[in-house]
Amino acid sequence: MFIIDITGSSGSGKTTAAKLIGKKYKFSVLYSGLLFRFAAKILLDEKPLNQIRFLKKKFLKLNYEKIKKMNLHTPEISGYTAEIAKKLNIRKIIKTFQKNYIRKKKRVVLEGRDGSKIFPKANVKFYVVCSPLKIAAKRRLKQIKKMNKNITLKQVLKDLKKRDFMDKNRKHSKLERHPESVYINTANLSINEVTKKMCKVINAHVLKNYGSRNRN
Repeated sequence: MFIIDITGSSGSGKTTAAKLIGKKYKFSVLYSGLLFRFAAKILLDEKPLNQIRFLKKKFLKLNYEKIKKMNLHTPEISGYTAEIAKKLNIRKIIKTFQKNYIRKKKRVVLEGRDGSKIFPKANVKFYVVCSPLKIAAKRRLKQIKKMNKNITLKQVLKDLKKRDFMDKNRKHSKLERHPESVYINTANLSINEVTKKMCKVINAHVLKNYGSRNRN
């Protein structure tokens, strides 16, 4: 099993980086945020009396490939995602799905806000930020505009600030840097420069830990 953890804050470029790294190394990519967004959407849509029982049932037979094609980036879903992310019982359900997915796929890029908490022994860990946050907001605005033309930079910046504050201050699995992770600030880097930095770290790890075995 080989896990590449890309943990980071909102609009840092971690999602795009995870996609490119997964493609380059032919790893499956698990976007943790999508799982929380999906949970938020079905809770908003179905309004079950028992949220935990409802989510356990849904995630037991979840088709991850299907939710990757869904539009889960509406303001309503984003706001509720931040709320449910604070709930330990919901985090446990999603964590179980993540662990089962990784055991099945074996070679996975785990992208999200608390990957190092889920798999603290991931082979390679990155902590990705975009500071100042206004640059992250401009990037996120371009993405959201495709689905919501009425969104403004001010709204996006406000939402990013709120989400980062909640993620860094929640009681369970808060967003923070793992001491073994490689820190990358993407504010002044192109996505190609970000992935080059990551590939250098990944290749060095592979050479160090598996190089002699591969030569035999």
